[in-house]
Amino acid sequence: GPAASDNVQMKSRLLLPFFCAIALAACSPSLDWREVRPADSGVLVLFPCKPEINSRPATAAEPARMGLAQCKAAGLSFSLSWAELADPAQITPALRQMWESLAGKLAAAPAAPQPLQIPGMTPNPEAQSQSLAGTQAGQVAVFTRGRMVYQAVMLGTKPDAAAWDSFVGSLKLDS
Repeated sequence: GPAASDNVQMKSRLLLPFFCAIALAACSPSLDWREVRPADSGVLVLFPCKPEINSRPATAAEPARMGLAQCKAAGLSFSLSWAELADPAQITPALRQMWESLAGKLAAAPAAPQPLQIPGMTPNPEAQSQSLAGTQAGQVAVFTRGRMVYQAVMLGTKPDAAAWDSFVGSLKLDS
């Protein structure tokens, strides 16, 4: 009768959000964090996916040893780049240029920079973390150790503070 029909409708209304949540969880890729130590980077970091790693030794034409580790997961892209600079006087301008260049590529307005502390880093006034709001939501952190400069980046359609905190919070420089 009508009472039984109402009872079935009520149960289906109560269970629908539950099944939708399960379906969404099954469809959205989870972040599968793993430790990565790219060769010649001098850093250990957690990536939420298996990164593709490219590096290039110093040459006469390009005197900086450089590298990039990057991957995509859950609609976000994560990258860590590094370069060894020959001239220590280039470090502070390089850190500034790293985040300014990314902001320019994203046509993004940077938020107020936040001080950044990575265990073992060389103190530098340009070592900082910033949110970027532009064509994509982004987070960027730049820091240095000796003559090595580093840039950690997370980009996506919407910010994910927990993923960013896990990524940047995992950075450990070799001692």
